[in-house]
Parts: sequence; C-alpha cells; structure tokens
Amino acid sequence: MLFKRFRESLIAKMILFGGVTLLLCVILWSCFNIYHFRRHVVTNAVSDIELVSDTIMLALHYAMMLDSEEDIEENIKNISRQEDIRSIRVYNKAGRIVFSNIQEEIGTVIEVESPSCWTCHQYTPTPPTMPLKQRTRMIDGKGEQLMSIMTPIPNSEGCSPGPCHVHKADEQVLGLLDVTVTMEKKNATMAMFERANIIISVVVFIATFIALFFFTYRFIFRPIKRFIAATRGYKSYETFTALEIEQVDEIGTLGEAFNLMGQRVSDKHRELMEQREEFRNLFDNVPCLVSVVDLDYRVIRHNNEYERHFGLPMGKRCWQINKGRLEKCEECPVDRTFVDGLSHMSEEEGLSKDGRPIHWIVYTSPVRDKQGKVVAAMEMMIDITPRKELEHKLAASEHRYHAIFDSIPNAVFVLDRADLEILNCNEAAEAVYGWSREEMTGKSFMQFFREEEAMDWEPALRTLPEIELCTHVIKSGQPIFVFLRVSPARFEESDTLIVTCTDVTKKMEAEQQLIQASKMTTLGEMSTGVAHELNQPLTILKAISNLLSRKATNGSTFEPELMEEMAEGISTHVDRASKIIEHMREFGRKSDLKTMPVQINEVLERGFEFFSQQLSIHNIQVVWELEDNLPMIMADSNRLEQVVINLLLNSRDAIEDRWKNQGLDADKRIHIRSFSTEDTVHFKVCDTGSGIPTPIRERLFEPFFTTKNVGKGTGLGLSISYGIVSDYGGEISAKSWESAGACFEISFPKAECELCLSIDT
Repeated sequence: MLFKRFRESLIAKMILFGGVTLLLCVILWSCFNIYHFRRHVVTNAVSDIELVSDTIMLALHYAMMLDSEEDIEENIKNISRQEDIRSIRVYNKAGRIVFSNIQEEIGTVIEVESPSCWTCHQYTPTPPTMPLKQRTRMIDGKGEQLMSIMTPIPNSEGCSPGPCHVHKADEQVLGLLDVTVTMEKKNATMAMFERANIIISVVVFIATFIALFFFTYRFIFRPIKRFIAATRGYKSYETFTALEIEQVDEIGTLGEAFNLMGQRVSDKHRELMEQREEFRNLFDNVPCLVSVVDLDYRVIRHNNEYERHFGLPMGKRCWQINKGRLEKCEECPVDRTFVDGLSHMSEEEGLSKDGRPIHWIVYTSPVRDKQGKVVAAMEMMIDITPRKELEHKLAASEHRYHAIFDSIPNAVFVLDRADLEILNCNEAAEAVYGWSREEMTGKSFMQFFREEEAMDWEPALRTLPEIELCTHVIKSGQPIFVFLRVSPARFEESDTLIVTCTDVTKKMEAEQQLIQASKMTTLGEMSTGVAHELNQPLTILKAISNLLSRKATNGSTFEPELMEEMAEGISTHVDRASKIIEHMREFGRKSDLKTMPVQINEVLERGFEFFSQQLSIHNIQVVWELEDNLPMIMADSNRLEQVVINLLLNSRDAIEDRWKNQGLDADKRIHIRSFSTEDTVHFKVCDTGSGIPTPIRERLFEPFFTTKNVGKGTGLGLSISYGIVSDYGGEISAKSWESAGACFEISFPKAECELCLSIDT
C-alpha cells in the first residue's frame, strides 16, 4: 500500500530522486576534494623528501671523494637528527649497508627481492636512472606510516679510474642513498581536512534538501493539485469554468492553457466534421484510381478517376469491371489481403470502358471494423500505360543498339570506371582477342597488357582520351599492337569507360621493316667511323703484342709495373672494342616495341656516342644543354635512339652541304638541348647547316621525300622518325635556327605512374 502511494505521488518521487541525486553529488564532490588534497599532500611530501635526498647527496659528496668515513658518518648523524627523518642509509653495489644513522644495521646485506632493491633489479639490465615515482615507496612502520626514496650514487671523474679507487670507468652507479621520513604530520593534516570536508558536505546537503522541498511543494505540487481537481470535475457537456491564476510563471502558463481547453473542445468537434468532408473530397479527386472491394469482391466505393477509366461499377465484381473476365483472377492481390490481412502489390493489365488496353500497378490494404476484423479491401491503382509504351520503345532501341554495337569492326569494351572490369564487349573483340564474350566479361581489362607494363598503362587508360600505341596479348599468347580510344559514359547506372581497340599490328610490322632498313642504311653510312673506332684499340693491342714478342725473343725480364700497365691497357681497349660492337648489335636488332619509362637525356647521349666518330671525322662541334633531373616519358629507348641518329645524320649532311668548301673556318655546330614544361618533355637538335626552305617544310615528313642527291638518301628517315614519335603521343616540328640552319623539336607527354616517379627520383 505504501509503495502504491509512493508510485502515484509525484512529490514523493521528486523528493526521493532529487535527494538521492543531491546526496550523490555531495558525496562525489567531497571525495573529489579529499582525493586531490591527499594527492597534493603526497606530491609535496615526495618533493620535500627528494630535496632532502639531494641535499644529503651534496653534503656527502666531498667526504666520499676524500674517502673520509668519519665525515660521512658524522654528516648522516647530524642530518638524521631532524624530527621527521627516521633513517638514512647508504648501500654499496653489493646491497650492503655501509653507512646508516642506525648503527645496528650497518653491514647488513639487503636481498635483491626486498622492496628497496627489487624496484631497480626487476629490470635486466638494471637501469642507471629511474623516474621519481618508481624510486618512491610507502612503508608501514611500527605504528606509523613512512615514505622512502632511493637515490642512485653515480660514478664521476673523481671516482674512476685511479690508483686510489677500485671503480671502473664504465660503471654508472656506485651505490644507493635511501632516505626514510615519517608521514605522521601529513596524515594528521589530511585527516583534519577530511573531517572538515564531511561536515561541510552534510550541512550543504541538509540545507539544500530543505530549500528544494519547500520550493517544490509551494510552487509546483500545490498548483498541480488544483489543476487535477478542476480537470476531474469538468464534463464535456457542461460550461467550462475558468481557473483563477495566481502565478505568472510556467504553472501560470499551464493554467491559461487549461482555460483554453474547454473552448477548444467544442471547436475541435466542428473541425473534425470539416476534415471528414475534406477527406471525402480528396478520396474522390485523387489522381490515382481508388476503389473499395467487399468480401464478395464487389466494388462498393470508388473515386472519380476510377469511374473515368472503368465506368460505374453497378454492383459488379472487380474482375468483371477491370478486366472483363467472367471468373476470378488466378493471382489476385485483394484475395491475398483477405487471407492474411496484409498489404500487397502487383502489376496488372486490362481494358478501359472504351476497350483500350491499359496497364496499372495496384496496391491493396485491408479495411477493418472496430473489432479489427477485415471487412473490405482498398485498391489504389496507378496507371502506367505510358511507361509501358516507353518500355516497348526502349526495348526496340536497345535491340538496335546491340546490333550496331556488335557490327562495329573494331573491338569495343565497356569497362567499370572504378576497377576497369569488363562489363560488355562486342563480337569484334572475340575475333581480335580469341576469348569468348563470357570469358572476358567480369575480368580486368588490364589482363590484356603485358604483366610488367600493366601498372604503367593504368593511369593513362583512366585519364587520356587516346593511347597512340600499346601492346596487348591475345589468348594464344601472341602480342598485338593496338590503338586505344577512351570515352567516359554512363552504362546501367554506373560510371564506365568505352574503349575502342584498333589492331595496328600489320601496320607496325611494315613500319618496323622500314625502320630496320633505315638502321641498316645508317650502319652502312657509319662504317668508316666504326672502323676508325675499332682500329684505334686494335692498333694499341698490336703494339703491346709486338713489345711482348721482342722481349720474349731477347730473353728480357718483365718488370711487374710494366706487366701491370700492359695488362690494364689490353683490358681497357678490349672493353672499348666490345662496347662498340655491342652498341652496333643492339642498335641493329629489331625492337619488340616494349613501352617503358625512358630518360630522354640517356637516349640523346647513347645516340651521340654511337654517332660521335662520324661527327668528329667531319670536324663538327656538338654543344650540349641538357636539363638535370628530366622527367620520364613512356616509350622504347631503342626506337627513340633511331630518331636521334636520323636527326644527327641529317644535321651532318646539311652542315657538309653548306660548308664543304669553307675549310677550317666553317661554323660547323650541332646544338642538342633538353628541357621540360608542366606537362611535357622536349628536346631539340639544331644545326648550322643549309636549313629548310619554306616551300618544302610541310613535306618533310612524307615517306620517300628527300632533298638529297640520288643515292644519298631514301627519304624515309624523317618519315620513320615522325611515326615513332607519334606512336608515343609525341609531336615533331621543324623550324629555322639562327641565320640559316635548321632546328627539329620533339615533345612527349610526361609519364604519369608511380614507377616512373620512383625511377625519376
């Protein structure tokens, strides 16, 4: 009974929970103060003891340096006479107490596991220093609490090495100083603070609780009781009598709201009748088709839109009205609603009142009586006939799209933009790559690239609209060369890339044959220079051989220094000849068109090294202007070297053509420069030759076009160079230089891949 009254009394609940909350707050506040006061006192005590310990160390330092045991003992006795100090001990490295104000314990050995030693010896190796917190410990003495601090005695210059001390120089700690003081005064101070804090907390709790109780009862509970009494006495059919309001606070506002309640009840009844009429109008005029079907499947109510589509029901069943059927539908959402009392949805089709086919989506919901029994079902139908017509048109359009997609002669892929997964491909892709559409769908497009090149091409595939030339591997394992066009698009609600792949393998093979022929022609023109290059090391080797033969014939002895010098000479010139032959063989081989990060400066230097003797024979000076740390490009170094040699060859011929009768005063120069901009890497090969006439400048890169005499040129060098540069997305142009010379400038886009950046750095 008491519990029931408490549960029904708001004032009892507020007083109980408010009092408990206040009590907990006061307790937490007291505990917080006591905790922090204790912490503050202990921290100050630790600081004081540390200061005392440091003072003792300073006092004993001089005596220890003099090895004066009498002074050490006297200092310890004098300091320990202070009131709060209980003991001062000095331990040696072995844990023996060598000095103490307690005579009985001098010479005692402390075990490693004891609290005073285990603090440091628990670590292996023993640390030379430890934080103050770990060196401090609390001790329960005889009826009092003690605090002890261990301080290491460090090794210093005066302690080692030397004839008078036995300490080694690598020893860090010679012993320990242990100072113990009493906490009696500190504990008394803390106890007095705790008592005062508890008394204040009790007084605050009682005073606050009384004030809270009085205020709550006077200004909350007494007015609430008046409102309860007035509410219980009010009847809806009686005239409402307003309450007298004495307060102007929230309780007063509640009273004003209560006075308005009576008037609003009558107004609310009128509003409900108006809303009923409004809902009826909404039902009749809603743009959806709405009907109510009873348990016998007869349409008992409908709105205007339903009548406009199907006409008046006139007591007919729903399948007769909507579909012109003579019997109930096999799959009926109204029937399922009657069975399980839940809402259902389906897509239906039928005939309108004028015989026109229509499609709709129907949603059904149960209509229940006061007992919750299903007595009817409401149908809400949405006319989707226009959408169905669009779907048929879309299907026809999609059929046309697939026919066009599959009839494209080039391989076309639809890729997921996020992970480059193949979503779809056409029939030409099957013919080019050898895999079926099912085998390629769902796999990464990067599988077509060579494994070592895939990471290099992925950023370009995501960002560039075209990839001029790259290598793919088909199902048979054979490499093919393709030209890629990339277009972003939306496909099946996803961001995609449309990639068109053009097989240019035959074109590249024909171009490779032309390049190889050009290389062979270049090697033939350079035969004189190569012979001179090889003749020099062979001459030196012949001289060394003759010297060895003469000494062997004369029976002369070989000095070790001379033998070493001749051996080094032989090795050096054999390496030089091998390098020339290897470079010629590498230049003359057929390139496999493998694209990789290339440093333009290295290509320029290798091409010049291969051609340097040709230029030297013709007394042509080469001026270099290369940019340091030039960014990488994506290309094939062997093919680019062919471009450099073609340009140097043309510059040599142009210079010779202009200065052939000028003698040593001729200005025979070739200027080679490399530089980069924000997005591209450039290099120039300029010369002081006869230049390029303006009328023929546009025809320079046409195949078989040449300005040289018959027998001196094939007209393929610049055409092949143009093709190589274009294959790697570059551009080549020609212009005049200085007064009459020619200048060829080649530019390539910077490589955008992590591998290229790492190589560059």
